[in-house]
Parts: sequence; C-alpha cells; structure tokens
Amino acid sequence: MRTQSELIRYILTGGLTTATNYALYSILLLMNVDYLIANSIAWLGAVLVSYMANRLWVFRSHGNILKELFSFTAARLLTFAVETAGLWMFVSKLHFPKMHAKILVSVVTVIGNYILCKYKIFAKEGVRHG
Repeated sequence: MRTQSELIRYILTGGLTTATNYALYSILLLMNVDYLIANSIAWLGAVLVSYMANRLWVFRSHGNILKELFSFTAARLLTFAVETAGLWMFVSKLHFPKMHAKILVSVVTVIGNYILCKYKIFAKEGVRHG
C-alpha cells in the first residue's frame, strides 16, 4: 500500500513538474527563443521544482541534501540529454511540431526519472529493490 501511495504522490508531483516545464517552454517559444534553448531553461526550472517536491513529499527523504541534489541533477542530466536528442530528431529531422515532439519525448523521460529516483537517488538505506 505504501508503494501505491508513493506512486500516486509521484504522479501528482510529476504533473506539477510537467506543468512547470511546459509553461516555461511555451512562454519561451512565444518569445521566439530557440526551441532547444527554451527546453534547457524549462528543464532547469522543472528540476528545481521536482527535486524539492520529490524530496519532501514523494519519497520523504532525510538523506544528505547535497548528495541527493547532486545525484538528482546528474540523473536528470542523463534524461535531459535523451530529451534534447529526441526533440532535435523530431523537430529538426522529422519536422514534428515543437509541442508534439515535447510530449513524445516526455513519456520516455518521465519513466526514466521515476526509476532513477526510486532506485538510486531516494532509495532507503538498507532496502534492496529488485
């Protein structure tokens, strides 16, 4: 039951994070900022919101904040690289609309981020997963 509650909190937090990301991305596109730069700025804003929400509300972590923040950001950089490459491919090479491409690549990054958070960043000490 605890895992189900955690997953629900993660999904709700993910909604907030996604809303932050898409709002920033959309605003920057409206300001004629290049889509890859807009994505980078939106990513940074979303990472800050996501880290605090995941630490405090989803995983209720009491671990070392600097260690977690470093791990969280490093993991997000990995999925950010995947997202950026996907955006570039869909927009520049396959000519998808920018927002449609963003939605498509978000599916992969959301799943990857959950797995990295659950099993690497906010894993409880002494608890083995898998």
